[in-house]
Amino acid sequence: MTRFEDLPYRPCVGVAVFNRAGRVFVGRRLDGPEHVDMTHVWQMPQGGVDPGEDTWEAAKRELYEETSVHSVERLGEVADWLTYDIPRTVAGRAWKGRYRGQRQKWYAVRFTGKDSEINVANPGGGHKAEFVTWRWEPMRNLPGLIIPFKRPVYERVVQEFASLADE
Repeated sequence: MTRFEDLPYRPCVGVAVFNRAGRVFVGRRLDGPEHVDMTHVWQMPQGGVDPGEDTWEAAKRELYEETSVHSVERLGEVADWLTYDIPRTVAGRAWKGRYRGQRQKWYAVRFTGKDSEINVANPGGGHKAEFVTWRWEPMRNLPGLIIPFKRPVYERVVQEFASLADE
């Protein structure tokens, strides 16, 4: 069996979706083996990058598959890949035990549509819902809403995209 420290990171993207008022989309997660804390259940859209897929294309795809949103314009990206480890107690269940965590490329987009476009209950492409509800949140609040092991990534995303936020 591969040691936890020797497992690779899952290639992933994340999307900070800003509305016209400078608030950010957050969704309340349904479940998942990596969600071990029922208090910190909010997150921004994120998901895996398919082999050979461009990260910007993956970000748009994941956003659509989780929220049904197409109406966005690209505002920026975090230059670095950001990583986090999942707790060892769930490493064998999350992603079939193949990864120690995620390596994420983050993008910022402006949502140019109407809120009625957002549909987390029946997301785009017939994908299984990952969120039970959603809201627009001040960006400064995001690190306190996210599961603690992802918090350093969210702190960096908040720092990188602060100029796009409402404050």
